[in-house]
Amino acid sequence: MKRSFLIVCLLTVILSCKSEVKQVTSDQDSDVKTTSILDTLSLKLNVNEKWIANAETHEGVLKMDAIISEFKKNKKSDYKGLGETLSKQTSYIIKNCSMKGEPHDQLHVVLIPMLDEISILREEDHKAKSERAVENLEALIQAYFEHFQL
Repeated sequence: MKRSFLIVCLLTVILSCKSEVKQVTSDQDSDVKTTSILDTLSLKLNVNEKWIANAETHEGVLKMDAIISEFKKNKKSDYKGLGETLSKQTSYIIKNCSMKGEPHDQLHVVLIPMLDEISILREEDHKAKSERAVENLEALIQAYFEHFQL
């Protein structure tokens, strides 16, 4: 189920954005992660400047950040529900993607690992793994804001 969801998400990203996806090296097993998820990203700046994101993408990531903040603030524990909500938000981002070229490719460097972490939330029953997925998502969202602007 996890693999089929990931395959569908990746195909959606590829077809929706009408651009090639650069392969991203990431550690798929949450138990084995000993370094930060950010260590696996090859995300870079645009000659020391942030990449320009389209409004819908930026809005979507802002909403994801707010959803996670609200989840943590209210000390919720429905990680599967959180995963479903975040999945809808990433679907919005993918559907409304109008970015092209290198900014688009760089977005995929951070978006694909986000999809992986959301998949963990949607399917995992182990609380510690779900908590780690939320931490990873927060780090990925922070990386987005460090590398992209509206």
